[in-house]
Amino acid sequence: MAIGTGEQAPDFDLEEAYGRPRVRLSDFRGKRNVLLVFHPFAFTPLCAEEALDLQENLQSFHDAGTDVVFVSCDTSAARQAWKEQLGATYTFASDFWRHGATAKAYGVFDEETGAPVRGTFLIDQDGVVIWSLVKSPDVRRTEMVPESLHALEAQ
Repeated sequence: MAIGTGEQAPDFDLEEAYGRPRVRLSDFRGKRNVLLVFHPFAFTPLCAEEALDLQENLQSFHDAGTDVVFVSCDTSAARQAWKEQLGATYTFASDFWRHGATAKAYGVFDEETGAPVRGTFLIDQDGVVIWSLVKSPDVRRTEMVPESLHALEAQ
């Protein structure tokens, strides 16, 4: 079962790119909110649409004191290549090793496919989930951006 609103978010430790500092929830504590967005696979059309939705609204998230972390179980090299191809400027993190450990901690790992479902968690500066949305891998999260921004405004 996925982590819900009002629950303490599990810490994560994800690789962004080889040789760069890792991305950890604890690094944001007391500083910034985090929109943690899990998706099944890089280089897929539905995931690309969601990635571009986030990019188009990135300034609104920054203005609300929120960083976006986009996560799948693809390798960090594949994630960075895809990020470049899309022209994205926010964090693309890899949950490759230990395979899916963060997705499992958040309750959004699909054991049959070996990939996360579409889980979205808005985490405040204290590490508490203030909004969440979970969809199956084949359903686009059209409400993700407007609803998460609304939750930030209500904070």
